[in-house]
Amino acid sequence: MSTVLSGLDARLPDLERLYVDLHRHPELGFAETRTAAELARRLTADGYEVHTGIGGTGVLGVLRTGPGPTVLLRADIDALPVRERTGLAYASTATAVDQDGREVPVMHACGHDMHATWLSGAAAQLAAHRGEWSGTLLAVFQPAEEAGGGARAMVADGLFDRAGPPDVAFGQHVTPGPAGWVLTRPGALMAATDALRVTLHGRGGHGSRPETTVDPVVLAASVVLKLQTIVSREIAATEAAVVTVGSLHAGTAHNIIADEAVLEVNVRSFDGGVRRRVLAAIERIVHAEAQAAGAPRPPEMTELATFPVLTNDEAATARLTEVFTGHFPEGRVWEAPQVTGSEDFGELAAAAGVPSVFWLVGGLDERTVLEAIAAGRFETDIPSNHSPLFAPVLHPTLRTGVEALVVAAMDWFGSPAVA
Repeated sequence: MSTVLSGLDARLPDLERLYVDLHRHPELGFAETRTAAELARRLTADGYEVHTGIGGTGVLGVLRTGPGPTVLLRADIDALPVRERTGLAYASTATAVDQDGREVPVMHACGHDMHATWLSGAAAQLAAHRGEWSGTLLAVFQPAEEAGGGARAMVADGLFDRAGPPDVAFGQHVTPGPAGWVLTRPGALMAATDALRVTLHGRGGHGSRPETTVDPVVLAASVVLKLQTIVSREIAATEAAVVTVGSLHAGTAHNIIADEAVLEVNVRSFDGGVRRRVLAAIERIVHAEAQAAGAPRPPEMTELATFPVLTNDEAATARLTEVFTGHFPEGRVWEAPQVTGSEDFGELAAAAGVPSVFWLVGGLDERTVLEAIAAGRFETDIPSNHSPLFAPVLHPTLRTGVEALVVAAMDWFGSPAVA
């Protein structure tokens, strides 16, 4: 392993430049053209067979060194419609037009710029030492993870037709934990997500004559309050779910009662049975409240996004945790908590029918994080993913992420003699 990782220190300044460049130029899902072009250029320079435009803007690099297993390493590359407030010298000032035609600020608030840099560095490191391993490496740079469609789009566009399916898939995510820490967990790691748009129909009119209307704002308020009882009154204390109404729009003026109200609802769960009960309860409540209000038409419910539970293969996770524990310094490898955030990484392994492991890598100043935890102020003082203040420290975050990917791949590849 020390041989395959030799030269990484000398590579870090270039990876830092790549990270800063990606951070300054974030792009929304399925619009990552500049990002994809730079990552493809680097793969080509490292000797990979490169395929671009997969599932829109996805990139696949293939490197074959001989007989042996096929290992897939994946990084997501899209950013978020968030206005950056980190104060960094390389902070994003980018804007873009979203899928609804609105101009929005754009920021890598979830750390996908770090993920892309990690994989680019690991791909370069493994290519530089290709004589030390035998097999096939698939470096997958995936678009549009945030909306939940990127992995499916790449699979549907023939990702595995280019070089065949992998034998195992690995991925990782930067988290607001201490930089240099690596966190693994067998089984369910990240939650399933269901995002819904609910359109409630009323009968509009003048604000001075509410008796002639069916007010969708009052209806929406009833729905929002009632939805909050699902978790508190229909889900057992030993089970987990989250129901959030993240968006509510109705009306255009203070003296007009609108014709409709539109809600966007987000559901998180770790268990299929819980998920089905929550979704059924949402549908029941929405329709019942509309009927109780005398709505002129039934409500409409549209799926916006869906992510499955991200579940790590038990045996592969145990094996990788042991390898990480042996490689990284003592006190750096920990068990990850379950995360109510969601990821579509697992769809790649599910489509290929192979085991997969996804882990977390800390990205914030260790002393700051540990002091906040000790003071009971982690939730209030430490910016999390999707915050406009989220900003991973470059070192040792860069090196840790690159090493983790290389170590995972090399454990599976072994050496030419073993393969």
